[in-house]
Amino acid sequence: MQNTDNAKDVIVGVVGLGLMGSSIIASFLIAGHQVIAVAPLPQDLPEAYQRIYKQLVHGDHSGLLSKPIDSYISQVIISDDYSLLQNCGLVMECVIENIEIKESVFNKIACAVSKDAIIASNTSAIPISTLQKLVPNPKRFLGIHWAEPAYMTRFLEVTCGEDTDIAYAEWVVELAGLWGKEPTLLKKDIRGFITNRLMYAVYREGLALVENGDVTMEDADKAFRYDAGSWMTLMGIFRRMDFLGLQDSLVAWNAIYPKLSNSETVPGVMQEMVDKQARGIHNQKGLYPYTAEEAEQWEKAYTQFNEDIFKLAAQYPSPVTEVK
Repeated sequence: MQNTDNAKDVIVGVVGLGLMGSSIIASFLIAGHQVIAVAPLPQDLPEAYQRIYKQLVHGDHSGLLSKPIDSYISQVIISDDYSLLQNCGLVMECVIENIEIKESVFNKIACAVSKDAIIASNTSAIPISTLQKLVPNPKRFLGIHWAEPAYMTRFLEVTCGEDTDIAYAEWVVELAGLWGKEPTLLKKDIRGFITNRLMYAVYREGLALVENGDVTMEDADKAFRYDAGSWMTLMGIFRRMDFLGLQDSLVAWNAIYPKLSNSETVPGVMQEMVDKQARGIHNQKGLYPYTAEEAEQWEKAYTQFNEDIFKLAAQYPSPVTEVK
């Protein structure tokens, strides 16, 4: 493994130049890496440069850049040629959640990189243990799950599969410090990793309350925004329990746990959204109604909020957490 004292020591590759891929590229560039950006489909190339440039402009406006934007752009090569990945120490796969497409991409990456390179997937839905069977050197394969926008959040999940050598995962965790992250390390590959398991438990309970007619969707959102939303960035869920004191926890658990939803089926309202091909603000069809103007306002608000919360979180850093 290469030295992680300086990001310039490690050339990184990113395959998949959509919104998430370009956001990850921006994060790597801001950290100081040279980046090889590969588009799996040639038709993705025309928009790739502008997408990455736009991400860097946002990073600049947020105070993340220490040099002119062009100096960062000069550190990225954008191509559809996988052979350019040959000197990369780490290659991120960021294509759609389709295992056949990912397998094709992994084959091309593996043919291009050295046997010492680490290959990682940004998947949030497919087990790492499943994906690592698709590469010739599974001990050097792991998951690196980012949150959008990748350069503006401190979130990062590093996940080992059954065959991952923990030393490579720990190397990525160390490297992530240069990316401005406070990563979690999941040594055991569990479906949904950490974040999705927590959030889907919330989604299930929230939608169960709505579908049972107990609350409105608006009130469920308000409850989450103004209670959990007021402390999560500072302390997470377990430090919150310590902060409040644990004396009443057992009573609350005994009273509430039996009443929580344990449904194993997709909530009806979500199936309805799928049937309508709803994509939320992206096509103005979602759990809430949107006009085009409202959708644009939410995009702008989210962008500004990420800037604010990124800076706020920096004032209260937490240690790297590890899940065994």
